[in-house]
Amino acid sequence: MRTALRTAVAGVATAAALMTCGSAGATPPGPGITSRILARATVDGTDYILREVTLPPGQTTGWHYHDGPLYGVVRQGTLSHYDSSCGPDGVYGTGERIEEPPGPGYVHIGRNLGDVPLVLDVLYVLPHGSPFSEDAPNPGCPFQ
Repeated sequence: MRTALRTAVAGVATAAALMTCGSAGATPPGPGITSRILARATVDGTDYILREVTLPPGQTTGWHYHDGPLYGVVRQGTLSHYDSSCGPDGVYGTGERIEEPPGPGYVHIGRNLGDVPLVLDVLYVLPHGSPFSEDAPNPGCPFQ
C-alpha cells in the first residue's frame, strides 16, 4: 500500500519537477482563467492531480478552499495570495513554491496583480472525487 502511494506521488512529483524546469473553480473566478490536467493518479482513496492554471493580468481565483492540501510552483508571473483577514499571506514570484492547507478554515484568494499572465503548476492531494476547490463567499474584503 505504501509502495503504491510512494510510486504515485513520485510520478506526479517528477512530472511537476520536469514542468517547472523549463477555471480555478472559485466564487467567482475572473474571466479568461484556463487550466489543464497534466497528470493524475488515485491511490488508496486519494487523488493526486497535477494541473496547470493560468490567470490573465488583473484576474483572481475567487474566494475558495480545498478539501485536501495543495502544493504549487509559480512558473510565470507573480501570485498575490490573501487569506480571510483580507491581508496578503504571501507574494510568490517565478520559481517560488506555495502550500495551502485544507479545509474551510483556510478560505483564500489568488490574484494576478501583474501585467503578465500568471502560470501555476499545482499538485492537488484530495479525497477521491473531491472538486479542485470549494466555493466560499467573500469574507468581507474590499476586493474580489
